Amino acid sequence: MAEAVSLTFPDGSIKEYAPETSGAEIASGISKSLGKKAVAYALDGEVRDLSDPVGRAGALEILTRDDPRALELIRHDCAHVLAEAVQELWPGTQVTIGPVIENGFYYDFSRKTPFTPEDLPVIEKKMAEIIQRNAAFTKEVWSRDEARRVFAEKGEDFKVELVDAIPADQDLKIYRQGEWFDLCRGPHMASTGQIGDAFKLMKTAGAYWRGDSTRPMLSRIYGTAFATKDQLKTYLTMLEEAEKRDHRRLGREMDLFHFQEEGPGVVFWHSKGWRMFQNLVSYMRRRLDGTYEEVNAPQILDKSLWETSGHWGWYQENMFAVKSAHALTHPDDAEADHRVFAIKPMNCPGHVQIFKHGLKSYRELPIRYAEFGNVHRYEPSGALHGLMRVRGFTQDDAHVFCTEDQLAAECMRINDLILSIYADFGFEEIVVKLSTRPEKRVGSDENWDHAEKIMGDVLKEIEAQSDGRIKTGILEGEGAFYGPKFEYTLRDAIGREWQCGTTQVDFNLPERFGAFYIDENSEKKRPVMIHRAICGSMERFLGILLENHAGHMPLWFAPVQAVVTTITSEADDYALEVAGILREAGLKVETDLRNEKINYKVREHSLAKVPVIVVCGKREAEERAVNIRRLGSKDQTAMGLEEAVETLAAEATPPDVMRKAMKRSAEA
Repeated sequence: MAEAVSLTFPDGSIKEYAPETSGAEIASGISKSLGKKAVAYALDGEVRDLSDPVGRAGALEILTRDDPRALELIRHDCAHVLAEAVQELWPGTQVTIGPVIENGFYYDFSRKTPFTPEDLPVIEKKMAEIIQRNAAFTKEVWSRDEARRVFAEKGEDFKVELVDAIPADQDLKIYRQGEWFDLCRGPHMASTGQIGDAFKLMKTAGAYWRGDSTRPMLSRIYGTAFATKDQLKTYLTMLEEAEKRDHRRLGREMDLFHFQEEGPGVVFWHSKGWRMFQNLVSYMRRRLDGTYEEVNAPQILDKSLWETSGHWGWYQENMFAVKSAHALTHPDDAEADHRVFAIKPMNCPGHVQIFKHGLKSYRELPIRYAEFGNVHRYEPSGALHGLMRVRGFTQDDAHVFCTEDQLAAECMRINDLILSIYADFGFEEIVVKLSTRPEKRVGSDENWDHAEKIMGDVLKEIEAQSDGRIKTGILEGEGAFYGPKFEYTLRDAIGREWQCGTTQVDFNLPERFGAFYIDENSEKKRPVMIHRAICGSMERFLGILLENHAGHMPLWFAPVQAVVTTITSEADDYALEVAGILREAGLKVETDLRNEKINYKVREHSLAKVPVIVVCGKREAEERAVNIRRLGSKDQTAMGLEEAVETLAAEATPPDVMRKAMKRSAEA
């Protein structure tokens, strides 16, 4: 009999079990109720089937459906049930793969007729029947020959291909649920009944087998599942709200930008959208004034520079490379410049060149370079998504060159700036996570140890200074190849999380490019380089802002802050005067003197998300007054013209400008 193994439970207790004892037996041994509620167990964090024997000593946890880790199991099992339902309804349909993805799962099928949205309710009904059967998930290990033979006999050609792709040193696992079975790594819950009824099929789509356009087109079904119906309802409500807030839709309604096929992944900015973009750049410039030197590095650089930086080796598939048109059309012309140039995907190598130009002393450090640099990165066409995922964008990029002794203070200074900027845009729920060394990296372990220690201490300080308002965490192995980093994630108005800001420590680029400063002993020394972004992609940040505010932008940031419109043509001259006075006060104002009913005008400008509509009629002209109508409100507020201008001008003042004015006033 094998020697007993010691298992440590979450409460700290330690018990011994025979190694062949299953997770199900352990759960039932703790209590009958836990045995009934258990769906899986984890040994040293590895989630396993309840039927698996523990095999060795370790920390053991019994998982129930309400454990966050069980959500992936619920969705994985739901994908298997989806596949079984499809094959029961349409025999002869081939199943391929069905992974869990963010917020749900999908399964790809091969059939002559693609699925349509009308098929989904029928499939959902069949899935509910299968779940009600409560068939046990059971695992079998087959030989490669047996798996190939069985799937070939069933006409499952794609499964045969998958069997052949599994490395020879890995087991071929088959999971059964009743009579139906599938090739799968697992794990699964104990039975289909544990999936519950909080699932929904979302949409259908086409997808190439293995993502290869030369392979067969498959029919994909997307679905989602949750532990409870309330969670499912919350998610579906969020999706409905997200659709209303879609920045692409808002971009059309507000006449901000568009995209077209001749420029895939690049933005065609309309005047109002470009005004909003420049508002963001101007705001960011003001926040950096006096602390950063703004620079500009070339758009294209010789490939050799990117080879030195390491990007050509690490990042080449995401870069655009060019030659002159003459070199391309005259490859044999010896006098042509045949060099390969890369369009910059990031600004950092250029900033190192600027730092290296001229001798730097330790007395000058830290040196902070900022650039609103236009960069280009290749993204697959299927991944492009409005402003959120583009091929050409502007980074609010900065690089700080400092000594090791200055590193912690600089990271903290950057943190304070990032949090202040997010607060100005209405984002208060922030998570800061430290991403540590990845498996593939450059630099010595000593450097990594040092950098991670400093950033770990800074992370503790960030949390302490925020009194717990800022949440923190660790992302093991998610750092950049050249150094650890902070990732700043903000939560929007409907609960979605967006990773935007980063602070990245880099010992690599200064070393590769031979950057140095002269220290107090007149010796050459490598600076530490900090990569810093706050918005990240300015285009993406604008998309996030549009969706967060549902187009109802704060007055100070709106591309059109007010429209002055008339009830009758008798007020036209007065409306033009009002618009002129508002413009002199610094507001971005348009006029609408059309011979249309006022309700029609209000509806049109509300659809365009204009924050303030200033209504002028004959009476207002006589009394030198206006009626103010706010976006989203049916009420109007009557105000004297002077009071209205003062109120709107104050509200249209950017928060950073307002803070400076208040500080000057307090000091006067």
